[in-house]
Parts: sequence; structure tokens; C-alpha cells
Amino acid sequence: MEVANESTAKKPKRLTSVVWNHFERVKKADICYAVCVHCNKKLSGSSNSGTTHLRNHLMRCLKRSNYDVSQLLAVKRRKKENTLTIANISYDEGQRKEDYMKPTIVKYEQDQRKDEAFNLGSSWFDPERSRLDLARMIILHGYPLAMVEQVGFKVFVKNMQPLFDVVHNSTIELSCVEIYMKEKQRIYDMLSKLQGRINLAIEMWSSPENSKYVCLTAHYVDDEWKLQKKILNFLTLDSSHTEDVLSDVIIKCLMDWDIDCKLFAMTFDDCSTNDDIVSRIKDQVSESRPRLSNGQLLDVRSAAHVLNSIAQDAIEALQVVIQKIRGSVKYVKSSQSILGKFNEIAQQQGIDNHKIVVLDYPIRWNSTYMMLEIAVEYRNVFHHLPELDPDFALSDEEWERASSIVSCLKLLIEIINVFSSNKCPTANIYFPEICHVHIQLIEWCKSSDAFLSSLATKMKAKFDKYWSKCSLALAVAAILDPRFKMKLVEYYYSQIYGSTALERIKEASDGIKELFNAYSICSTLIDQGSALPGSSLPSSSNDTRDRLKGFDKFLHETSQSQTAISDLEKYLDEPVFPRNCDFNILNWWRVHTPRYPILSMMARDVLGTPMSTIAQEFAFNAGGRMLDSNQSSLPPDTQQALICTRDWLRTQSDDATPSSSHYALPLYVEAN
Repeated sequence: MEVANESTAKKPKRLTSVVWNHFERVKKADICYAVCVHCNKKLSGSSNSGTTHLRNHLMRCLKRSNYDVSQLLAVKRRKKENTLTIANISYDEGQRKEDYMKPTIVKYEQDQRKDEAFNLGSSWFDPERSRLDLARMIILHGYPLAMVEQVGFKVFVKNMQPLFDVVHNSTIELSCVEIYMKEKQRIYDMLSKLQGRINLAIEMWSSPENSKYVCLTAHYVDDEWKLQKKILNFLTLDSSHTEDVLSDVIIKCLMDWDIDCKLFAMTFDDCSTNDDIVSRIKDQVSESRPRLSNGQLLDVRSAAHVLNSIAQDAIEALQVVIQKIRGSVKYVKSSQSILGKFNEIAQQQGIDNHKIVVLDYPIRWNSTYMMLEIAVEYRNVFHHLPELDPDFALSDEEWERASSIVSCLKLLIEIINVFSSNKCPTANIYFPEICHVHIQLIEWCKSSDAFLSSLATKMKAKFDKYWSKCSLALAVAAILDPRFKMKLVEYYYSQIYGSTALERIKEASDGIKELFNAYSICSTLIDQGSALPGSSLPSSSNDTRDRLKGFDKFLHETSQSQTAISDLEKYLDEPVFPRNCDFNILNWWRVHTPRYPILSMMARDVLGTPMSTIAQEFAFNAGGRMLDSNQSSLPPDTQQALICTRDWLRTQSDDATPSSSHYALPLYVEAN
């Protein structure tokens, strides 16, 4: 072959054009040729000939692949515009422009392996990293896995980075699981090193297909005194799952994460959850771990859920009236002429019509409240509206009932908003709000309005069930707020309990003392080296494996009287801290840890207890948490991987940096 006998020419100067990635410059006699590496065709390689004819040949070369042609065209277009395009697929969207790498040229050989990283001068294009970044993006933003097979997405990716082959649906699913496993190990390591204890929130989910799920979320205050939460498990419950099985599922998850010995409290989203579930979990944990004494493994129920539940009672009691008001609002909004007539009557009645009548969205009861509130203001306008269907007309008694329900719902909405909108919902914020609801329910039960008093009695029965389980936990958290201490408990209990208030106040005082004594014993054991920080609280019950367990408690109690006052006594005796809007309770306890070393350990665990488990966007949903149809169709293991990892990556994104090992570096850049 003629080309085989030619000698390679020495390059007098560096060939800077991208076309020389696809031609070999050779010299025969005094003539320079450019030989196409794809088809071996010889073209003029003289420096006087330029490179336009070489580019034109590459466009026509049948042995060239599409991505190389598009890459060449992109370079040619950018040279003409005298600009650079930098494609930086990085997990950190906030990376500064000056941190981007200098654009370089990539040469891609046809036979190069797909899983190799491609050198770009001082950087690399790594298909493996790109695949994982794509998986992270899908996880983080909740995109369906099937998006990788959509034509528009494939075209977008191919035009942005021709060297990246979009993976199959099943491949990206495996990538998501791979990320999940790595992140799970990181979370596991972090929890194992945590000095404090962990609270577990247990929420029930459903799907449009009526499948049932349980979501387990760890809540805790970390070693930097920041309130944290991590979804640990998201599990599918089949129809055969009984409450016995549910307790087994929960305990297995605790064991898998090795946090059963660190468990402080459990929060269920429903007051109707069988108490036996909690008892079985306590018993199973204590089989291999020291048993926590009564009152220290707090059985908590979600405050927002109980308020949602009694709000549903109120709406149900007014259902007939709500249907009439809903029909009236639909009629008013059915045409502009009727709406104009409605506003005209409002002006005649002297009603400020700055509010517009709205139709509710029944599955969100706060929208029903808004509809009722505005309708009550316009009750006289509805009464004088001509041609209104008589079936929608309300009597004076019905309007009064609607007004009463509006007052009830307004209070519940205000309090739920306090819970769900708080960016740092430590346990201390709940006691005053819940006590206010308690006091209002007592007042409504005494109302002369038979409708309201009957409804309030039903609502209070449901509330009392919650209060009996959670009042001690709520009170202890409030006492650990240095702005309130015992004073807030005394203030509210005197209004709630009247003549029996002193007994109830003593119960709260005894409860926090019992818990503090358990922490004091645990602290002593840690100092002696017989327990580790974050381990279970000592037992107050008999343990056949160590008949001298009770001696630790006896020794502590008999020694207390001979030493200085305890952290708790010192804390309660000192004046309350002034109330102000900028107060950060976790920061206060962090600063005062040297002064109250044992009490601060207890405060960290108590304040990290999730007294409410509802997210702001679901605060007023009547149907509970729902899994969307895209995720509900996935295998259970994939569902768990996506939901857990999304939660973990969202938390990381606040602290992400371009150099972090968890996130992608810039993948490729291209220049002339």
C-alpha cells in the first residue's frame, strides 16, 4: 500500500486545529499529505492549504460516526462565534464560574472502551461518573426512571455530550440502588458515632392502588447541637401484615441500623395505634439490651395528626351545611353577571367585598375553612341573592353553626401552622399550643350552644386520649425551656385542672426528676467505663443476668444527699431566661453544657423528640401521605432506595462543595 511506505513527517509546529485528531500528517519528498485515519484517503497537508478541505472531507466520510461529526460542527460553530461553551454537569449547582476548568480538546477513538474515562488535558470525561450523576439527579428531584428512555431526553444529552451513551431504565435503577447503598453506609457510620440518643417517627403511607407503607425516620440532635432527621426505611406492607408483624418490622429495622440501644422515644402518627405495638417493641429491645424504665421510652403521638383528626370531626358535623355553601359558591361563580350582582348586593349591604368567594378543595380541609369563613361574612348577601336554588338556602341556625365551626377551625389551623412551618421544631414549642387547645375544648364543652357543646365533647374525647399519652413528654420538654421551666406548667395546669392542679404539677415534676436520675446513673457508669455514651438508660427493673444492677441506682441515690445540688436543682432554682423572638434553645443548651453537663445530655434527647411528624405541604391533607403512581409501581427495594436517598441527598445539598467526594466534578469542556 502506498501510504505504508511513507515516512511520518516531523511536525515543525504544533497542530492546533481539531481536525488533526482525525488526520495523520505525512511527508513524501517535499510534499506534505494529510491522511484520513478512518478511510486512509490522502489530501493536501500543506500549511498553505488550510484545514477547510479536511473538515469538508470529514463531513462526507462514511466511516465517521455521528457524534464525531456533531462535535466537529460544534467546534466550528463556536470558532465562528468566537465563544466557548462549557458543559459542567456538577452536583453543586452553585459552583462559581471562576472555578470551572479551562476548556480543552478531546480525542475519542472508535475502539475506545465505553467505561473508560476520557482525558481532556488537565481533566477527564468519565462516563461512569456521568451515569452516577444522572442517577443522583433522578433521585434528588424525584424524576421517573423511565425518563432516560424518552426521545427528548436522549436528544438533549447526545447534543450536550456526544460521548455519553444514555443508559437503559434498568441500568439507571441499579445505579440508584448503588448510590443508596453507599449513602446508607455513610449514614450508618454517622449514627454509630452519635453521642446522643435517637427518636423514631413511624408514619403510615398509602398509594392510589391502596397499598400500605411504613416510613421510619430518625430524629436527633447532632454533636453540633443541630436538629436532624433521616429517613431510615420505607417498607411495603402487604395485606397479610398484622400489628404483630408491624412491631417485628420496626424492631428489625432498629436492629439492622444498630440503634436499638440508642432509642429514646417513638412517635406514631395515629392515636389509634395499638398500645401493644409499643409494648412489643419495648420487650424485644430489652431482650438483648438493658430495659428502659417507665417514662423514659416515651410513647408519643403526633400532635398535628390529632388536631387534623378533630378538625375532620368538625367538618363532618357540618357536612350538610358545607354542601349547601359549596353549591351557593358554585352558583355565584358560574357567570360574570351573577358575580357582578353578588358584589352589587354586598355594596348595598355595606359589606367590604375585598374578599372573593372561593370554592374549596375537599381533600384539603384548610381550603374548606377559607370557603366557610368568607361565606359567613357574606351570609346576608347570599340571603338576598335572587334566583338562588332554594336547596342551597341556609337557615339562621345553619349560619350560626357554620360560624361556630369557622372559629374552631381557625384555632386549629393557626396551631398546625406553628408546628409545620417551624424550621427547627424542637419539642419545647408544642406544650403551650396544645394546652391552649385543651382549654378551648373545655370552654366549648360548656357552651350553651347544644351543637357546639356536643361536637366539642366528641372532639375532647379524642384529644384526651392523646393528652393521656403525651402530656408528660410535652411538659418535660417545656420545663427544659429556660424561658419557662416549671412556671409554664403551673400556669397552664391551673387553668386546665383547677383544684387538682397541684397533683398534676407534681406528676410533671416527679417525671423530669426520674428521667434526670436515670441520666445521672448513666453518666456515672460512663465515667466508670462500664457504659458508652449514647447507650441505653439503666434499668429500674430486675435483670437476672446482673442481680446487682439495682445497686447502681441505690449507690447513686444515697450518694446524692452527700454531694452538691444536682444539675436539675440548680437549673430550676435559677431565674428564667428572658423571652425574645430570636431565642435558639439548642444553642442555649450548647453554650450551657459546661454548667449543666448531665442535664444538657437529657435536654438534647428530649428536645429532639418529634412531637409532630407532619410535613408542611401535607399539614391539611385529609387522606394522609400518598406515594405517587410512578414510585408505587416500582419494586419495594427500589422504592426504599429512591425515597431514603432523596432525603439524604437533600440534606447534603445544603453543605455540598465542588470538591466533595460525594458529588461530581466538571465532566467535560470543549474548545477550539
